[in-house]
Amino acid sequence: MEIRVALDAAAAATDAAQWVGSQLRNAVRRRGAASLAVSGGTTPVQMFSVLTADELPWHEVTVWQVDERIAPDESPDRNASLLDVFDKIGARVRLMPVTERDLAAAARRYGHELPARFDVVHLGLGADGHTASWVPGDSVIDQVESVALSGEYQGTRRMTLTPPVVNGARHRLVLATGDDKAASMRGWLLRNEALPIDRLHRSGTVVVIDAAAAGLLPLATRPVRE
Repeated sequence: MEIRVALDAAAAATDAAQWVGSQLRNAVRRRGAASLAVSGGTTPVQMFSVLTADELPWHEVTVWQVDERIAPDESPDRNASLLDVFDKIGARVRLMPVTERDLAAAARRYGHELPARFDVVHLGLGADGHTASWVPGDSVIDQVESVALSGEYQGTRRMTLTPPVVNGARHRLVLATGDDKAASMRGWLLRNEALPIDRLHRSGTVVVIDAAAAGLLPLATRPVRE
């Protein structure tokens, strides 16, 4: 694991975007195409803006969702609109089919269409220690399917990639900013097994945080090694 501490949220977003762009560029050069799975929420918006301004071979990049709320199209609960910036620059965007009548079948279908191995999976971190839609106490974290349905969390159920898919990626990025993430970041890095994010493999994972999110870390600027 590599930990990178930026001065503020804007600097963290720029650092994360540059790192993701480098991985995608390398994937296209080596394999002719690249795959990226992205999380939602407010934290990655600036990262997406910086990333999509990069002159990458976007027509060779496919962007998938790590998770999505089960809600109607155009609902403010949905993360789908965050991916519009990728569609506008020519990347292929694959949204989770959360409006299908048979959600279990839709999840299986989305799982079957995933790449054999993602080049990059981008993740966030919640104040309660969740990442993707692996929330505390939910059995979704133990599912063996590639894509599964969570129970209700903060008013909605979710469709999410599961640990085998996320941990099978070539690279993982965790981007977290703000002092409300400091306690869960400390807990994760000090190996609190009660936090869902502890199921994330550390090898091959880059963590980009701002000074606020790093506020409770001992020796915050030093890498945490396996």
